[in-house]
Amino acid sequence: MKQSPYILYSDGKGNIFEDTTMLTTGRSGWDAWPIEPDEWIELPEGGSLYELPGRRGIGLNAKTGEMELCDKGWAVAAFIPPAHTGYYLAAYETMPDAPTLPLFCYTAVGWLDGKFYVPATRIEQDIRQECAGFDDKKVKQGVNQLLEAYPHNRLVKHLADNCALTYHCPAARNYFMGRWECPIPSSPACNANCIGCISFQPEEETIVSTQDRLRFKPTAEEIVEYTVPHLETAPFPIVSFGQGCEGEPLLMWETIRDSIIEIRKHTSKGSININTNGSKPDAVRELCKAGLNSIRVSTNSAQEKFYTPYYRPNNYVFEDIIESLKVVREFGGWTSINYFTFPGMTDSVDEYEALRKLIRDTDLQMIQWRNFNIDPDWYLGRLGVTEVGDCLGIKQLQELIHEEFPHLKYGYFNPPMERIKGDYTKDFAHY
Repeated sequence: MKQSPYILYSDGKGNIFEDTTMLTTGRSGWDAWPIEPDEWIELPEGGSLYELPGRRGIGLNAKTGEMELCDKGWAVAAFIPPAHTGYYLAAYETMPDAPTLPLFCYTAVGWLDGKFYVPATRIEQDIRQECAGFDDKKVKQGVNQLLEAYPHNRLVKHLADNCALTYHCPAARNYFMGRWECPIPSSPACNANCIGCISFQPEEETIVSTQDRLRFKPTAEEIVEYTVPHLETAPFPIVSFGQGCEGEPLLMWETIRDSIIEIRKHTSKGSININTNGSKPDAVRELCKAGLNSIRVSTNSAQEKFYTPYYRPNNYVFEDIIESLKVVREFGGWTSINYFTFPGMTDSVDEYEALRKLIRDTDLQMIQWRNFNIDPDWYLGRLGVTEVGDCLGIKQLQELIHEEFPHLKYGYFNPPMERIKGDYTKDFAHY
């Protein structure tokens, strides 16, 4: 691209237009910035556009290069699908009566030569959550077959009725299509009170959770019953404790330990993973003894001063999540962080230094660069952030980290055992 694309605006009635007098800018922290032409890619398939009510887009006057407000309608942002990481948020000025935005990502987006463009990169080649790969007919066939095969299994019913058919969860849909990563929701409770929690929000909050949380404690027998056949038959098989529709799986660590022991009595195939906040390193140690293969620890920051006000942890501290990563490496397991990427925070100089320390201290194996699903104003306001300091840019941050830590893998999904032990560039879900 030789120029940035033109800014978009919405008329409030579901119609989106381009304004060719203004070029699109991107938001980093609280500020709007020009976006370099080499940072744009075409909006990937599966992406969508959002109107941002009560917000006026900030663009560059195409003639003068001055920053201006687009007052023709409301600002527009893009949702970029899994496997892609955004470099900039949508830039806008928020009006006093603007509603809080729901829990989605809000990437900058523009229009040029008949196409939508976003400042982003494809960070992951695995195709496990691409829209084109899902077949609703096969998902429903799988639901019917597996509900019939496991008529008394509450987890299979939960994954079918809630996750696959109601919320169209990609992980659940893949399970019912008999492939790749199989989810294991395991805990109705949580020991954190994340301000952006997608499965539980207090009634007095201005946002709502995007899905309902698991409401029962599954048994080890229920877990083993449906995961062993998946590990035995699925391509690139993974089973993962810890999903968006539950609390913190480490609160159910005894059940998970018993499940892992029993699973491994029946099959040695595939990878057993846990997605967690990493709050209980002693429990992680017991799971590693039982046969846990990998861990993904979620965090919004490598700095305790931003982690704690977002997660609002109960009975654990930031250092516990670092210790959990160390424990898994001690057992030779694979470690990832689920890194909530927020332009202007993730790429600040202070965060860069803290991330370098985390990688060195834990011998981290992978960063999953996940777009942060949250209203930017609301998030920065809740954390009390008024200034973000000097920033590198997400693109440069990723390049610097990769240069210093060439062993560290980048991605968006938990890798299967074939990829961990084999060729990372080839051994994963693909067409």
